[in-house]
Amino acid sequence: MGEEGTEGTVHLLCLAASSGVPLFCRSSRGGAPARQQLPFSVIGSLNGVHMFGQNLEVQLSSARTEDTTVVWKSFHDSITLIVLSSEAGTSELRLERLLQMVFGAMVLLVGLEELTNISNIERLKKELRASYGLIDSLLGDSELIGDLTQCVDCVVPPEGSLLQEALSGFAEAAGTNFASLVVSGRVVVATESWWRLGTPEAVLLPWLVGSLPPQAARDYPVYLPHGSPTVPHRLLTLTLLPGLELCLVCGPRPPLSQLDPQLLERWWQPMLDPLRACLPLGPRALPAGFPLHTDILGLLLLHLELKRCLFTVEPSGDKDPSPEQRRCVLRSFYTLVTAVHFPPEPGQQEDKAEDAAQQPQVPKACYLVSGTEEPGTGWRLVALQSGPRRLLLLLSAQSPVHGLRGLATRTLHALTPLL
Repeated sequence: MGEEGTEGTVHLLCLAASSGVPLFCRSSRGGAPARQQLPFSVIGSLNGVHMFGQNLEVQLSSARTEDTTVVWKSFHDSITLIVLSSEAGTSELRLERLLQMVFGAMVLLVGLEELTNISNIERLKKELRASYGLIDSLLGDSELIGDLTQCVDCVVPPEGSLLQEALSGFAEAAGTNFASLVVSGRVVVATESWWRLGTPEAVLLPWLVGSLPPQAARDYPVYLPHGSPTVPHRLLTLTLLPGLELCLVCGPRPPLSQLDPQLLERWWQPMLDPLRACLPLGPRALPAGFPLHTDILGLLLLHLELKRCLFTVEPSGDKDPSPEQRRCVLRSFYTLVTAVHFPPEPGQQEDKAEDAAQQPQVPKACYLVSGTEEPGTGWRLVALQSGPRRLLLLLSAQSPVHGLRGLATRTLHALTPLL
C-alpha cells in the first residue's frame, strides 16, 4: 500500500465547461502551495479529451499514467474541475472527494448562481480569488481528514456538557440557532442546528475558520452549498482564546457590534478553565489520560450516520513513524477499506444498493501488515465496522497480528461513548 500524500505534485484546474476558458489553476508540492503552473497546451488537451467524450455520450471520469492520476468532474454543466496528482499511492476516491470539496468551497464563498450562470468570465475569476486560501488548504498536507471522509473533524473536551450549556445559552442570547466552538479547525461542541448542517458546509465551515489568519473577530459572507447555495449568510467568529474560536452562522442580524464584551464575559468568563482545557485537543482529539493501548500510533473513528469523526496520530508522540507519515498511512488505509472492503457509506453510491444487496457476505473487519520481512519494523493496520461506527487503527510493529481484532474491538468499545 502506497503512502498517499507523500512527496509529489497536485495540480487543480477549474474551467468554464461551455467555453473551456480556464478560471484558475492551483498547485501544491509536498503538501505546500507551489507556483508551478501547467502549460496552456496541457490544460487544453485535458479539457479537450473530456469534452470529446461528452460529445460522444461517454463520461470520462479518470485516467492513470505511469506516475500520474487524473480525475475529471463536471458540476451543473457549468464548471469542470480537473485534478492531476503524482503523489505516491494517490487513489481515485481521494481525488474525486477532493473535487467535490473544492466545488463546495467555491459555492461557499462565491455562491452557486455566479458559477452556473456565467455572464462575465473576468469578473468570476476575480471573485474566485476569495476561495484560493481555502482551496489551497484542501490541496495541502492538513492535520484534518474531513476532506476525505466527508465527516466533520471533532474533538472530545473534558467538560463537554458545561461548554454545551454555555454555547446554547450564548446562541440564544445572540439570536441564532447555529453556533459552535472550533479549535484548530475541529468542532469542540455545537448546537443541534449546527450539527444538522448538510455536507459539505458542515465540513467546510470549521475548515475555513481553521485556514484563516488569526483575528479577534470576523464577519464573513458565506453561502451554504447544501442548505442555501444562492442566498448568502454571515459567518461570525470571535476568538475566545488563541486557537479557540466561537462561530455563528446567521442572517442580517445580529450585527457583530451587538456581540459586545459584556455578553461574551457573561457566558464565557465562568468557562475559562474548561476552554483552556480544549487548546491541546487540536492534534490529540481525545482528553489527556484517555486509556489507549500503547501500541496505538494513530486512530480514525467515524460515525457514518452522524457524519462526524475523531482523528489523531498523537496518542503517543515519541515513536516512529512521524505524525506526517502516520497521517499519510491512515488516509491511504481509509481509501483502501472504503473503496474495496466495506459497503458504501450512507449517502454514497446509492445507485450500487442493488449490487450490495446481492453480496451474501459483508466484511466487518480487515487488517494489513507492513514490514514483515524485518521483525519489529513497519506497522499494523486494522479496520473494524460495527453498526454506524468504523474504526481504523495504526499500530506499532510490536503488536501481534493474532491480537489485532481483539485490540480494535476493545478500543471501539472504549471510544463508543465519545462518538
